[in-house]
Amino acid sequence: MTTTNLLEFDLDGLAAFCERLGEKRFRATQLFRWIHQRGAGDFTQMTDLAKSLREKLATTARIEPLPVITQHASADGTIKWLFDVGDGNAVEAVFIPEDDRGTLCVSSQAGCAVGCRFCSTGHQGFSRNLTTGEIVAQLWFAEHFLRKHLQRDERVISNVVMMGMGEPLQNYAALVPALRTMLDDNAYGLSRRRVTVSTSGVVPMIDRLGADCPVALAVSLHAPNDALRDDLVPLNRKYPIAELLEACKRYLAHAPRDFITFEYCMLDGVNDQPEHARQLVELVRSQGMSCKFNLIPFNPFPASGLLRSPQARVLAFAKVLSEAGIVTTVRKTRGDDIDAACGQLAGDVKDRTHAAQRMAQRRTVVLHPARKAATSPPTAQER
Repeated sequence: MTTTNLLEFDLDGLAAFCERLGEKRFRATQLFRWIHQRGAGDFTQMTDLAKSLREKLATTARIEPLPVITQHASADGTIKWLFDVGDGNAVEAVFIPEDDRGTLCVSSQAGCAVGCRFCSTGHQGFSRNLTTGEIVAQLWFAEHFLRKHLQRDERVISNVVMMGMGEPLQNYAALVPALRTMLDDNAYGLSRRRVTVSTSGVVPMIDRLGADCPVALAVSLHAPNDALRDDLVPLNRKYPIAELLEACKRYLAHAPRDFITFEYCMLDGVNDQPEHARQLVELVRSQGMSCKFNLIPFNPFPASGLLRSPQARVLAFAKVLSEAGIVTTVRKTRGDDIDAACGQLAGDVKDRTHAAQRMAQRRTVVLHPARKAATSPPTAQER
């Protein structure tokens, strides 16, 4: 008999499922709390549910986590899990402990079709979108494992970032119910300010997210002009910087924070010159953009053909932005001894997109003059 994995539902979806069983909404709320707040995986544990409901659930539903293939712990306390999502695919999630918070980095796809030059996931290609249940299962497992591991009764994970494998906004239908479960006070009760969706710039979906489920937004920018960003983030050819920034400005009307975070991976000799920093200043000023820059030290991997910017150059770049009045941070590298740092998540993907061949053809980054105006189109020679 086919049963339904209840991790697939937000509270409204679970209420609809319970109604089909002839149960009232308050039963769905009770069930939702058992699953997410208490981490129950067996209906017999749910002692305040009517016996008749438990019997119905036993034949129609299940709570199915993702099988854990491996778990690695870093010297800095970071933990990385590799989860089996079937058909030869596996995805990674990472827990990053800090003094004032615990952050879980969650995957949304098996692989990624965007193909950013500096991202290990992109070099693996793309297999499929994860379901809502597969996204939520990463949080479900990590939260309740960590409570036992750390011997804590209270919530361990305070922040979730959709920055793992995949482009979240290209899996929108599964993403939004997962976000709603994370935010629901009957589940994980996370603040909208503490749930972040990171995107490479899927403009129409940024607008939809602002209307449907506004959370904190991080945009993978990585270049101050279209010519360079076309090379580093291929999606820019469809949604260039000017369109992306306009979407970001529209999102601010709904966002729980009054700024957008721009992620900027520092690549040696590619996008890390003072001229690039000055161009970024001009870019955000011209758009009147309320933003913060997060400079990310590149985590090298052989297939990329790229190197990490020297620390002195990263700090000089940050100084240009900061002196222009732009809030700027340099991300602390965590978990790189277990390949859990930003851009290193690769999992195991049954690629359907021939990514390795495509990325090898793009191995050389074309360097464009940094002094070039931020929004001007490429010349005929540059094309």
